[in-house]
Amino acid sequence: MRRFTWVVALVMVCLSLVVSGCGKRDAGSVVKELDGVMSKLQSYHGKGQMTLRTGQDPQEYDVEVSFQAPSFYRISLTNAKKDITQIVLRNDDGVFVLTPHLNKSFRFQSDWPENQGQVYLYQSLVQSILMDNERHFTSDEKAYVFDVVANYQNGSLARQKVWLDKRNYAPQHVEVSDANSNVMVIVKFDQFEFGTKFEKDQFDMQRNMTGWNLKTLPTMMQGDSKTGEKSGATDSKAETGAASGNRGTGTKETAQETGGKGTAAGQGAGTDAKGDTTNTNKGNTAGAATGESKGTSASGSGEGAKTSSVGGNKGAAGNGAQAAATGAKKDTSKQQSLGIIEPRYMPSGVKKQDVTELKLGEEQAVMLRYSGKYNYTLMESRPQVQTVSILPGDILDLGFTLGVVTGDAKKTLTWTYDGIEFRLSTGDLPATEMIKVAQAVQGEIGK
Repeated sequence: MRRFTWVVALVMVCLSLVVSGCGKRDAGSVVKELDGVMSKLQSYHGKGQMTLRTGQDPQEYDVEVSFQAPSFYRISLTNAKKDITQIVLRNDDGVFVLTPHLNKSFRFQSDWPENQGQVYLYQSLVQSILMDNERHFTSDEKAYVFDVVANYQNGSLARQKVWLDKRNYAPQHVEVSDANSNVMVIVKFDQFEFGTKFEKDQFDMQRNMTGWNLKTLPTMMQGDSKTGEKSGATDSKAETGAASGNRGTGTKETAQETGGKGTAAGQGAGTDAKGDTTNTNKGNTAGAATGESKGTSASGSGEGAKTSSVGGNKGAAGNGAQAAATGAKKDTSKQQSLGIIEPRYMPSGVKKQDVTELKLGEEQAVMLRYSGKYNYTLMESRPQVQTVSILPGDILDLGFTLGVVTGDAKKTLTWTYDGIEFRLSTGDLPATEMIKVAQAVQGEIGK
């Protein structure tokens, strides 16, 4: 009897050890499973917020990331306050940096992001954990927490903490710190799912340039056949017209943005200038995304800026739309005054030399020159709608946006912030210093 009691006690102890062992994981076992997750990774989609503390005031951005094996990426960065979006794509045609509201695109042949980490990409986070053999590991109720070396272009970022969901290793939270343990970047994921099924044009460059303002990409915005009203989800400050009715003929008419504020041929959401839907092509009313309209006249006078191309309506309605477009072009041709934005950071041993006003084609611009230990110029302009394609170059992560680096002996870093295009050119300024100068315009106001 006593022997039986000892056997039972020994079995209970063993069971308790097994149970407690299952409940607590060590860093080695988690890292091994993470490696397995990476090897089987096919796709994912995540959304969240990124907070930057690199400037005087914290800046917040909405982040959306998509990945499809083997190498398709889509990253959307939206300035939460200014509602300005920048999109980075990688597909079979190369790597693209898109600024849709300016109709500007840069194209590269690059291995990005394999050659540089990104704080909002799952691969970058997991690789930083796998590669750091001196990683620190803890856990809380819902997540495994790793403290590892940060491997980003910005040399001032030294370490990062990564919270991974215990259930599936999805990222929950990331904090990146400088050498003094000050948290400089925070990414919080509201949602993250593996095995996402994307529409075929999710990673298409043209689709992202024209459909960037849609809340749910890539669902198209549909125009009502009678009124042209939008039935798809759109951004509350849509910058581009996107879709059409045309249910009767099957042809597609699209509303094209021509600049400025307003709606198609006056007030409304896609009706023709006289509201005429009685012609034989009743479905031929193009839906037009509306901005802040002041144009209300049926003849198209006012500040209408988005015109409807309506098949069959070549009479007064067409003339009204044309007049509206003409008025809009005159309004937008008056370029906004360009205040000089001076970066609040200069490298040690550098002084501002002078400021020169000049013209780039029809655009006003200013150029700030700096000299000393390093020599560089900073060009600032407000570009009109244009498309630019530059093949040789690479992407430089500035945190609040992604810049484009071109050139060899003399490099030029180009980026857009708050409607202003900046071009930082230098022959000797290191990449880490270029990033600091670029980040120093964030939050600054033109003088």
